[in-house]
Amino acid sequence: QVQLVESGGGSVQAGGSLRLSCEASVTSGSIFRINRAAWYRQAPGKHRELVASIGTGVSTNYADFVKGRFTISTNNAKTTVFLQMNSLKSEDTAVYYCNADVQTAILNPANYWGQGTQVIVAS
Repeated sequence: QVQLVESGGGSVQAGGSLRLSCEASVTSGSIFRINRAAWYRQAPGKHRELVASIGTGVSTNYADFVKGRFTISTNNAKTTVFLQMNSLKSEDTAVYYCNADVQTAILNPANYWGQGTQVIVAS
């Protein structure tokens, strides 16, 4: 069983920063890694939208509305995904979700979602 657990959300003033983390864990303890990951967000009354993604190498992609402000990265072990958010705006307020393709030693590669972490940016 693979789980993605997000953390790092909270409330911040406009212009501030937050760093979100998404840690993957495998209950069986088998060796695993994240092959591809992305952060999505969903604001009240809106559809879930892609914020940033990172591939198996170092390739990254960003939505236009976060370019130059957000940075997606992983740790060297490819078990945790980060989203550094700088220069936050009130319109960044949303629940942020981690999504990742996880490969383990005993399970076929599959896609997983985290439970979400709330980000509130006060203007």
